Amino acid sequence: MTCFLCLQCGVQFAATETPPEHCPICEDERQYVRWDGQAWITPQELAEGHRLVMKDDAGVLAFGIEPRFAIGQRALLAQTPHGNVLWDCISMVTDEAVVEINRRGGLTAIAISHCHYYSVLACWSEAFGGVPIYLHADDRRWIMRPHKAIVSWEGGTLARNSSLKLIRCGGHFAGGQVLHWKRDGGNALLSGDILQVTPTRRHVSFMYSYPNQIPLNATAVRRIAAALESFQFDHIYGAWWGQNVIGDAKAALGTSVARYLAAIG
Repeated sequence: MTCFLCLQCGVQFAATETPPEHCPICEDERQYVRWDGQAWITPQELAEGHRLVMKDDAGVLAFGIEPRFAIGQRALLAQTPHGNVLWDCISMVTDEAVVEINRRGGLTAIAISHCHYYSVLACWSEAFGGVPIYLHADDRRWIMRPHKAIVSWEGGTLARNSSLKLIRCGGHFAGGQVLHWKRDGGNALLSGDILQVTPTRRHVSFMYSYPNQIPLNATAVRRIAAALESFQFDHIYGAWWGQNVIGDAKAALGTSVARYLAAIG
């Protein structure tokens, strides 16, 4: 029995003797199946040709995979005096990463913006003694590897400690969530691509499907803005290396919402 990974999106599935026939996440219109057809890889095969990298990304410890694998996102460690949370996930866990996180105080929880980054969420949890994995209940249908550590929370916000709070924004996915982080050096919003940091690194944008270029409707964008209105933040950390808005991020969000709504009419 093997927990296979989808080669296209990097999400791990429940254990089976043979690879699954379909990846519902890739067959959804927000993603796509490989042009060569559905394909799978084992964690062992992934480790043979790739490596996990750890490095600072604008003052936050981040984890990625080289060469780029699947969607190519990187994970972030939100460190607080009240416990650390791993934000988003990647499709590899290594002893070196576990040692480094434990050196910094370990993990009390994992939280993931949406299903494209669920990756090997169960493996990350088990590597830290089964810490809870917080996913919004509105995205429950996209969990491909059920696990006892998964907490499907409901509502608009969920505090993990006095420094970290999950905010359900919706948009790209119904349960799309971001993490608000109160910290020295400026509060931050860890956004995945629920808020997509643009290459200018001065704005964000919004999409229903990124690869298939389907824009998000005005109602959903206004709902995201409303969900974040009461929160103060100086920085936004996006889903990929270096794609962060550092400084004046709350103002950047307001400007970005206005210009997006004007663009779509």
